[in-house]
Amino acid sequence: MNQLRVLRSVCPLDCPDTCAVNITVQGDRMLKLAGVPDHPVTQGFACVKMSKYPLRQEHEDRLLQPMRRVAAKGKGQFEPISWDEALDEIESQLRSRIASHGEQSVLAYSYAGTMGLIECEHPLAFFRGIGASELDWTVCAATGGAAWEANYGPDKMSTPPEDVVHSRLIVLWGINALRSNSHLVPFMKEARRRGAKILHIDPYRNETSRFADEHWQVAVGTDAALALAIGGEILGRGGHDEDYLTRYADGLDAYRAACEEWPIERAAEFCGIAADKIERLAGEMATTPATFIKIGYGMTRNEGGGNAARAITLLPALLGAWRNRGGGGGLSTSGGFPLNSSRYSGRHLLKPGRRHINQNHLGQALNDQQQPISTLFVFNSNPAAIAPDSNSVRSGLQREDLFTVVLEHFQTDTADYADILLPATTFVEHPDLYKAYGHYHLQWADAILPARGESRPNSWVFQQLAQRMGLSDPVFSMSTEQLAADLLDHPQLREQGIDLERLKRERSIRLETAENQRPYAEGSHFADRKIRFAPAPRQVEFQSQPNSEYPLRLISPPGPFILNTSMGNLEPIIKAAGGQPTVLVHPQDAAEYEIQDGQRIEIRSKMGAIIRKAIVTTDARKGVVVAVGQWWPKLAPDKKSLNDLTDQGLTDLGGGSLFGNAVVSISSVREEQRAERQSALQTH
Repeated sequence: MNQLRVLRSVCPLDCPDTCAVNITVQGDRMLKLAGVPDHPVTQGFACVKMSKYPLRQEHEDRLLQPMRRVAAKGKGQFEPISWDEALDEIESQLRSRIASHGEQSVLAYSYAGTMGLIECEHPLAFFRGIGASELDWTVCAATGGAAWEANYGPDKMSTPPEDVVHSRLIVLWGINALRSNSHLVPFMKEARRRGAKILHIDPYRNETSRFADEHWQVAVGTDAALALAIGGEILGRGGHDEDYLTRYADGLDAYRAACEEWPIERAAEFCGIAADKIERLAGEMATTPATFIKIGYGMTRNEGGGNAARAITLLPALLGAWRNRGGGGGLSTSGGFPLNSSRYSGRHLLKPGRRHINQNHLGQALNDQQQPISTLFVFNSNPAAIAPDSNSVRSGLQREDLFTVVLEHFQTDTADYADILLPATTFVEHPDLYKAYGHYHLQWADAILPARGESRPNSWVFQQLAQRMGLSDPVFSMSTEQLAADLLDHPQLREQGIDLERLKRERSIRLETAENQRPYAEGSHFADRKIRFAPAPRQVEFQSQPNSEYPLRLISPPGPFILNTSMGNLEPIIKAAGGQPTVLVHPQDAAEYEIQDGQRIEIRSKMGAIIRKAIVTTDARKGVVVAVGQWWPKLAPDKKSLNDLTDQGLTDLGGGSLFGNAVVSISSVREEQRAERQSALQTH
């Protein structure tokens, strides 16, 4: 019974790599997690975060039973109750609040806490069945996705990572691939061994910058101008693929005119990149058919992020790089998974005229007195930490007339505000189906460990509530396996002989279609196959500009160890990250504002102020404060979120977040100020 076993699973984290993992267990305990050696993308290694997952699985702070709040909201004090008591209370509150405030006063806030399709999206069927408001998932990927699809049409595709070994020029633009797409790195290493050059463009000098052959520390938010200048130089040199563009481009004249607004000298000054470097890169692209450009979502989280993503991702089309093995680009492969998604998330149950709430506007929605949210469910997310304008979010969560249900593994900052707190299973405690957005492998994972304590899958909780609320659609009685089989019931999958039985047997299947072997080689996914160069992307002039009061720009890329709040309470990861949240400050900015390395400083925006430890380094660009990773607020020195500094404004495309948009001031925190603030926190 206690012999060691190695069991197969799939990493559930929000990451393009969607790794196949081997879990070593003894009895009911997880001992080790490692990458599957023979998986073509995972290649035997797990990232630093997931290698620590056994500590999370077995952590003594795991939530193990349903609980009811017994003190003021935010205090995090609960008493244990049974599942029947919890479900009875939720049903009673739902019925009374729907009767008094209407069904659209109910809101589910969720996101990608697990990427398993069933536990991520099947719960939405319950809310669509009762007629709740719809949450638009915009906090992370909406802007990049909208930009890509504006160029190339629906169903996002990318050059397969396996083909990157054939690339001869690799441009990593606004992405720290070594931390947020680490399984692309072996393919890039092989490409470099074969002669490829790797360029990293990012205002934050990080691990990927040091891995690359060259790093350009571009000014924040100037990416569109840089891309248009490169495009203009390629056109001027005749380096574009005339035949490809004649067949598949629409609006090239408008694009050419937009490029002409950014001659190299102007772009060089605006972007902070030497003119000869821009000219040289354009020349290299024009003569390198196998050019591959990979962008990250982080660079899109500002006022002009959508236009920037459009300008950059049109470059592979301009070059005709999609025709060449190893050429093209990448943002997401999510469109390469033909699934029958009509039922599992309850799309067929959607009622007309539903109220839509942008995920970035949670604070506004919770404080809206005209259309009040009466009932909030939170699962697969931690909005008290990750939603913009944390002051507003906390204010809403503290409402005594708001009934809040949270499904979680741990007592996060959001969980502290719950009326009912429910223990959720982890990815090894329930089965699920996984697609990816960094490769084309469809995967299945069984439940390989029993649920800890009384924890239950999200799907179970909402199916129980559906029954209690009288929802009779068959989707609410389907098992995970039945839902997965339904998802796999698609003509393109049947043509490849893929069904649930085969997937459960093989665990991972590479989808093989002409389209995902050489995406966009024959044009876009629009009906006319034309790639949209018009309306031409432009360099957006930001409304939020550094000024005398807030002279610095704040960006918040993934940290080396802490990326988001999913693993933010694990002691080894916290220790590796320095024990407390940090911000990087350029030496010249530090000198100007009398900041010492290792000192705690106050960072202030128009929205609020937080205290963080300063690291003085040229890894930050002058004029830019870099906050690495999103910590749990309750583990920060001032108990505040980084998002105390961000607002609820939206990007130019897709209604995305402005996490890379805030302008801030920095100042040293004197000992007496620190003591006063600590006293105030204790009093509060």
